Amino acid sequence: MRHTAPSVTTSLTTILSCLTLLLAAGCAAEKPAPKPAGTAAEGVPAPAKPDAKGTKRIIFLTNGDDPFWDALLSGLKEGEKQFKCAEAGLSVSRDVNNSSAEGQIERLRQYATQDDIAGVAISVIQADNQSIVDEMKKLQAKGVKLITVDGDVNRDTFRDARPYYIGTDNIVGGRVLGKATKTLLEAKGLKEGGYAQFAGFTDNDNARSRMNGVKEAIGGQFTERDRMADDMDHPRARDNVRNATQNHKDLAALVGIWSYNAPAIADVVSAGGNRDKYVVATFDAAPLAIGHMEKGNIDVMVVQNPFEMGVRTVQLLKAMVEKDDAVLKEMFPRAGQPDGDVFTTGLRVVVPAASSPVKADLFDSKVVEFLTLPDFKARSEEHTSELQS
Repeated sequence: MRHTAPSVTTSLTTILSCLTLLLAAGCAAEKPAPKPAGTAAEGVPAPAKPDAKGTKRIIFLTNGDDPFWDALLSGLKEGEKQFKCAEAGLSVSRDVNNSSAEGQIERLRQYATQDDIAGVAISVIQADNQSIVDEMKKLQAKGVKLITVDGDVNRDTFRDARPYYIGTDNIVGGRVLGKATKTLLEAKGLKEGGYAQFAGFTDNDNARSRMNGVKEAIGGQFTERDRMADDMDHPRARDNVRNATQNHKDLAALVGIWSYNAPAIADVVSAGGNRDKYVVATFDAAPLAIGHMEKGNIDVMVVQNPFEMGVRTVQLLKAMVEKDDAVLKEMFPRAGQPDGDVFTTGLRVVVPAASSPVKADLFDSKVVEFLTLPDFKARSEEHTSELQS
């Protein structure tokens, strides 16, 4: 059993913070040129250097560069304040990977040479990459506390590479999106047809789990025609959608697994003038995706909570560094039991309007919060006002 963030109110507040940040951050239409391993994204400072006071660092290593990580960064900073890291001699920073496994491997090796690093959280880019796992283990052998967040290792083979995971229960998230997709297909009177799924990498833990969940929930009457990886290259993400629609004439649904896949799908189908042919179902409320849903180009979004991921990352790593067993037991009350090392941060289903065939009663209210897009945005604006007051 997975442990979920303890408060619905807290989860709602944090996801609204996430949306606010995503709306503010924006998202480039084209993916920037790849950066050398360990290089921070433009406008993002590199991890803080140790100061004269001997401050120890907690670092979050992303899988790549995306506005999703801006929301998580805000959560990291909120966690840094909320859990009084400065008073404990800790600083928190984010390190933006260059969208490659080699980048993460090199960065982990660099961390092992720096004695001021106390804790590392990593969104693992390839779940089955032995070299990433080896470097994770070496870092921990050196005494650095390490967890996975958002993207995990393959739990069947490498679970011992980290003590804890924080983030979305991705198989559940996939099932939720699959159930919504099937409902939308049936509402169009379809009883069969194909669908394709799109992600940065198909061997990434969260992508693979989500795709499997989608396939499970849609069921056998609709056929999965392809799973297409784009290596986090945004133009290629759009090309993949074009190729899928050209190569598989029976496609009835296009499923976006990572945040930028949503606008990539919407861009292609809206430009092609065949929007009505497809159900468009996606993950995450990226700014461009929200705009496309307002225009009628996206039918449903399953939204994660990166802000909460950031807050809980700080809480957990600080507790691990300080050996605070009370916090560890609070966050992982079922430690040692199946999936007792997993802390989930909640899911939302967002639809364009109340007239959508996708309704709240399709989902377990203990797992999923259901919102129309106007409600989602209104609550975001309300929360923004609260933060500014």
